[in-house]
Amino acid sequence: MSPSQVHEQAIVAPGAKVAAGVRVGAYAVIGEHVELGEGCVLHEHAMVLGPSKIGRNNIFYPFCVVGGDPQDLRFKGERTELVVGDGNTFREYVTITRGTVGGGGENDDWQQQLVSGLVARGT
Repeated sequence: MSPSQVHEQAIVAPGAKVAAGVRVGAYAVIGEHVELGEGCVLHEHAMVLGPSKIGRNNIFYPFCVVGGDPQDLRFKGERTELVVGDGNTFREYVTITRGTVGGGGENDDWQQQLVSGLVARGT
């Protein structure tokens, strides 16, 4: 697999792990505690935040936010995570949050899905 290609205007946190073959566009953000699998593509302005473990060959389109804090008023900053399998596509403006303690602490129901429209999903 080819080496990763990260645009000079992308932001990659020092604690992020980016596998081979990942492409990251201008102004994309990869946060702390993010693991990106081989062949993922972050288009310009896409955000993947952590803690998140992202499998192989996932595509993140502009302005999606994946792995942010749960949108749940009971969330008080506990460590929770998002686990994404392989081959998913997250289209523009999609929001996928990490899990909540009440939902098991993990949002991990992602394998070969197309997520589009104004979607916000967490557990």
